[in-house]
Amino acid sequence: MRIEHVAIVGAGFSGTLQAINLLRHKGPRATLIERSATPGLGLAYGAAHPSHVLNVRAGNMSAFPDQPGHFAEWLAARGVADAANAFAARVTYGAYLRELLDAAVAGSGGRLAVVRGAVLGLDQQEDGVSLAMADGSTIGADAAVLAIGNLPPHDPPGLDPAALPDDLYKGDPWAGDIADGLNDSDTVLVIGTGLTMIDVALMLEARGFGGRVVALSRRGLLPRRHEAGASWARIDERPATVASDLVRKVRMRAADIGWRNAVDELRPFTQPMWANASVAERGRFLRHLRPWWDVHRHRLAPQVADRLDAMAARGQLEVVAGKTLGFAAADGGVSLHWRPRGTDTAQTLQVRRVVNCTGPLGDLGRTTDPLLVALRECGAIRPDAAHLGIDVNGAGEVIGADGRANPRLFALGPMTRGAFWEIVAVPDIRRQTWDVARRLSNAHWVGGEGL
Repeated sequence: MRIEHVAIVGAGFSGTLQAINLLRHKGPRATLIERSATPGLGLAYGAAHPSHVLNVRAGNMSAFPDQPGHFAEWLAARGVADAANAFAARVTYGAYLRELLDAAVAGSGGRLAVVRGAVLGLDQQEDGVSLAMADGSTIGADAAVLAIGNLPPHDPPGLDPAALPDDLYKGDPWAGDIADGLNDSDTVLVIGTGLTMIDVALMLEARGFGGRVVALSRRGLLPRRHEAGASWARIDERPATVASDLVRKVRMRAADIGWRNAVDELRPFTQPMWANASVAERGRFLRHLRPWWDVHRHRLAPQVADRLDAMAARGQLEVVAGKTLGFAAADGGVSLHWRPRGTDTAQTLQVRRVVNCTGPLGDLGRTTDPLLVALRECGAIRPDAAHLGIDVNGAGEVIGADGRANPRLFALGPMTRGAFWEIVAVPDIRRQTWDVARRLSNAHWVGGEGL
């Protein structure tokens, strides 16, 4: 099989890096397809408020695994002091990605094209693929890469979006109008207490909202903060994949080196640990440990944690644990029926607006994305065993309903967490895009000839 042209669906971080790495590997030409106005940004950087900062120091945010200091050097060249340890603004990181993409297109000699439009379907042919665009056109290629990023979150239990006007319920936490129409006597209910909730709370504050924010989740857990980096003697063998054994191991290590170091030293092993765990063991992790893993693994920049603490100290932010039971429009707002964690007594809370920050959707059986629905219905893709996203093999090849991997269709990024688990952060995705680009480039060079 020879690959001369690759179509990449989605120009967020994953898709942009996939296109750039194909050029860097001297691989096949690429068409990068993006439905939003500005390719090269994606949701994480394109919808960010200027007050939103990265949750990882710049020294770990290079776009390239073979140039680990690339982003820090880019910042330093623009006057940022101690750039490697800085928590840069997300809009700044978006500018970095956009600059990389613009330079790649300009220097590609026509080997990289960017097309704006939505892909509605993908027809698999014997010698390639054909992508059906929303405008009625088609794009033919030898292979395609799905780099669609995170999907919108599920609606919270007990909430019917059709029963609540848009002014009362915001199902998209990145909508630019979340703060519109609010005043300082209002209460905003945020469903979820993870990183997206924190983005929404800080955006509301930055937009001048002086009212109250109530954040509700099943456990009421908040992401922990980063502390200054440290050196320690790291483990050099992969820990056991049994969840209970892993908890004991991490707790023992935390007593000696601190919990942050005990979690961080697992990073080189998390993907192989996940790959070697049984389906049952993965299920136990997701049911019992995932919330605790998320808040310890995905941390806050110190300045973000300080702002959050200040909001809580002045009574503007309250974090509660419980279960939602029902929502109803009432008195110009929303009446929430909920049960606090650890009690059997339901309560009612009246709020002006509800914002859904429950986290990205991954279940292919519940998505309404036209392309994914079409691919699922024709059997080209299937959900992974844990219903976290698209089923792929270790090379990123999509596995169809027939159980066979497709060497002409790949998937990247968060929608492949079922196979890799740790595949939502820049350091993991940059390696994945590098590896898939190398695989496609090797196919391009079959027979010893390039284009």
